[in-house]
Amino acid sequence: MKQTAMKYFGIVAIAMMLAPAESRAQQPLVVDTPFVHDPVMAYENGKYYLYCTGHGITQMTSTDRKHWTIVPQGVLKNSEIPAWTHDSVPGFETHIWAPDVIRFKNKWYLAYSCSTFGKNTSAIGLLSNTSLSDKDGWKDEGCLVASKGDRDNWNAIDPNFIVDEKGNPWLTWGSFWDGIQMIKLDKKSMHVKKGAKPQTIARRHVVGDTSAEPNPTSKFAGTNAIEAPFIMKHGDYYYLFVSWDYCCRGIKSNYRVAVGRSKKVAGPYLDKEGRDMRNGGGTLILEGDKKEYEAMGHCSAYSFPDGDFFFCHGYSVPKNGASILVQKKINWTEDGWLTLE
Repeated sequence: MKQTAMKYFGIVAIAMMLAPAESRAQQPLVVDTPFVHDPVMAYENGKYYLYCTGHGITQMTSTDRKHWTIVPQGVLKNSEIPAWTHDSVPGFETHIWAPDVIRFKNKWYLAYSCSTFGKNTSAIGLLSNTSLSDKDGWKDEGCLVASKGDRDNWNAIDPNFIVDEKGNPWLTWGSFWDGIQMIKLDKKSMHVKKGAKPQTIARRHVVGDTSAEPNPTSKFAGTNAIEAPFIMKHGDYYYLFVSWDYCCRGIKSNYRVAVGRSKKVAGPYLDKEGRDMRNGGGTLILEGDKKEYEAMGHCSAYSFPDGDFFFCHGYSVPKNGASILVQKKINWTEDGWLTLE
């Protein structure tokens, strides 16, 4: 997520600008290892759609998840970014973070994050579309949730949708402050259900813990280094993936992914040892090996026609800390937990 991703997206942008102007639209850029931050995916009519942090929300397509065609224009042109986002988040311009996408009741919804690095005056916006193939069909649906510094002890970024077993949509989000939040949405509008209040479902540390390392990235955000929630339903359980520690520092990043599970969408989410994720629990399932990747995090997970798969961005050691797409197969164990290969 966030600012250092701009450098790596800049590499792609330069490559595209070097092509003759008359050929750019006719020669899409196809890559095998795309630079991404905070990747999420969707599948429609035999094609995969990848959305991630970038100016106007970066988008790519693929038919095999091996070769990715980068769409030159973001989901939103600069002129299409809703005015309310700038009013709500001073300093926010065009670099949109950490989207999520879901199909619900015959419509696609895409949530996105508007913020500035290290502060929690932020907002999560909502777009809708009837088909992902209609790249110009996204409609502004306004603000889902917003946070304000000195008012809220949570940060309205990193959204993720999940639909429970009764068909009710929920939104989870959060970065630092009091950790990962969750709220119920209205089935008809996909906005916050009337009367619903955010609840914390995961923290990096127990409240009051003073042993955490100082935050090397922000003097505002504190040391509750947890963000990027993603919930996947499998069998009888909901699995909550979170990213621990610090992203966006290239080769200095120490991002990693932990998971817990619950039979209820709102939790409590427990790790393999039975520890509550609200009190710092979480089972570590992915971290950098210091050879191929220094660190990995901000994940998504899906059941696709060829199996269950996990995606995230990894800070590549051979590429000097550039953030690239990581894909791993999910294997489910007999006791209902998972491994990645």
